[in-house]
Amino acid sequence: MRKTTTLTVAGVLAGAALAGCGGPAPAPAPPPAPTASAAPEKPPTMAPGPAGRTPVFERRPTGGSGAGRAAEKVVALTFDADMTAGQGPRAASGERFDNPELVALLRRLKVPSTVFMTGRWAEEYPAQTKAIGTDPLFEIANHSYSHHAFSSPCYGLPVVGKDTMAREVERAFTAFRKAGARNVVPYFRFPGGCYDDKALRALAPANVTAVQWDVVSGDAFATDADAVAEQVLDGVRPGSLVVMHCTRSAAPATEAAVRRIVPELRERGYRFVKVSELMED
Repeated sequence: MRKTTTLTVAGVLAGAALAGCGGPAPAPAPPPAPTASAAPEKPPTMAPGPAGRTPVFERRPTGGSGAGRAAEKVVALTFDADMTAGQGPRAASGERFDNPELVALLRRLKVPSTVFMTGRWAEEYPAQTKAIGTDPLFEIANHSYSHHAFSSPCYGLPVVGKDTMAREVERAFTAFRKAGARNVVPYFRFPGGCYDDKALRALAPANVTAVQWDVVSGDAFATDADAVAEQVLDGVRPGSLVVMHCTRSAAPATEAAVRRIVPELRERGYRFVKVSELMED
């Protein structure tokens, strides 16, 4: 099974604010700024599927007989920090696969976020990896080491061998630890969102929960930030997972889009959470 959408193709190949008596009434106090929710000591995960298959989380269920937290207007903004194993020469020549301005914006707006990072990105930007991975506003999740596909076809990506899939994931976790990241969660996002039953079986030894999405931002290679923002704002529902990118060269409009997305969703009553909080139910 695969999650596919036209608007995400380019992003895969390249490669996520706000009466006194006898006199005039004082100005109302501004609402308190949202606070970052610290990563839980033991992040929630889903139970393995049949025959130990890696479980897949897509969106917190809403409606039906569910109540309480499941019906909350919460949304998780997730950002893929993509870099493939073979893009070192492009980085050396000046191409930027990072987006520190976007990360700084998320901090100013106090938006808890989950960054799905490849191991190669962590190796290229270890200082940023450590900064993100030690900030309680964020959590780092696994996006493989090389950003190769775990099933085929998958937008022309090279394919990881079945026997090396679990090692791909562990190699990325090793890169995060080496960079000094601490807020690392046992979640995994398949490159391109492509997977099949064989991949779910092969990935079982890695003891991760796979995380997909239900809202595609369309930020990959987009230059119209308003179009990206509209797509997200039109798609978000309570419990949604939004996929965006944290790569300047491949998603140059993301920061500007987030500047609009965050205040508009807050005006609608939404609260931003990390995937670990979204998964608690």
